[in-house]
Amino acid sequence: MNTFSTSLEASESRPKAVAIITARGGSKRIPHKNVRDFCGKPIISYSLRAALASGVFDEVMVSTDEEAIADVAREYGACVPFLRSAETAGDYASTDDVIREVLLAYESRGQHFQRFCCIYPTAPFVTAQKLKTAMELLDKAESVMPVVPFSYPPQRGIILENGRVRRKYPEFLTTRSQDLETMYHDCGQFYACRTDAFFRDSTTDVDDLLPMIMPEMEVQDIDTEEDWAIAELKFLHMKDGNPAP
Repeated sequence: MNTFSTSLEASESRPKAVAIITARGGSKRIPHKNVRDFCGKPIISYSLRAALASGVFDEVMVSTDEEAIADVAREYGACVPFLRSAETAGDYASTDDVIREVLLAYESRGQHFQRFCCIYPTAPFVTAQKLKTAMELLDKAESVMPVVPFSYPPQRGIILENGRVRRKYPEFLTTRSQDLETMYHDCGQFYACRTDAFFRDSTTDVDDLLPMIMPEMEVQDIDTEEDWAIAELKFLHMKDGNPAP
C-alpha cells in the first residue's frame, strides 16, 4: 500500500474536524490587532500555520467580518467560505455565538464536522503538536481547554473599597501559600470540543472538560500594548531555543 492510500484511510477513519479561527475586525484597544505584525509576521498567521501543520483538520477556516483579514487568511492557506454576520461581529457576541454560526453554516452546505477546535487569532504560542494533542484527547472527553496556574494565589487577592485595601478572602491571611489549593485560569488560546456536546450545552465549557496544563512562559493575554510587548519577549525567548521552565 502506498503512502497516499495509507494517509487517506487514516483520514477517513477519524471523525471529521474543522479548525475555526475567530478573527473579527474593529479591535479598539489594539487597532488591526488580528493582522498586526508580531515578530515579523501577521499574528493570525501563527494560529493558521499551527492548525494546518497539525494534520488533524479536514478544514481550516477563518470566521471574520473584514475582507482585509480574509485576504491574509487565504494568503496563509486557510479558507474563508463565508463572512461573519453582523450579529456575531458585534462587541457583545460571544465565542460560542461565532462557533454556532460557523457550524450551522457548514451544516446548511451539507458539511458536518463531528469535532472542532476554536483557535484565537492572537495565540502565537499555539503549536501544531498542542492542537494535535487536544484533538486526540477528545477520544477521552467531550471538550479540552488549555489552562495555566495563577502566578499568585487568588485566595490572597485584594480589592479596593472607598480608597482602602481590603482582603477579598481574609480567612486565608495566615495560610501558607503552599497549603492553598492550586487554581488555574483559561489560557485564551483554543478550545477543542465534540460538536454534539457543544450543541447540547450551547458551549464548549461542558462538564466533561479535560485540561491541558501550559507553562506560564507560553501564555499571554494580549489586550494592551504592554501585553503585546511581553508576548513578543516571551515568543522570542522560546524561538531562541529556551525551553519553558
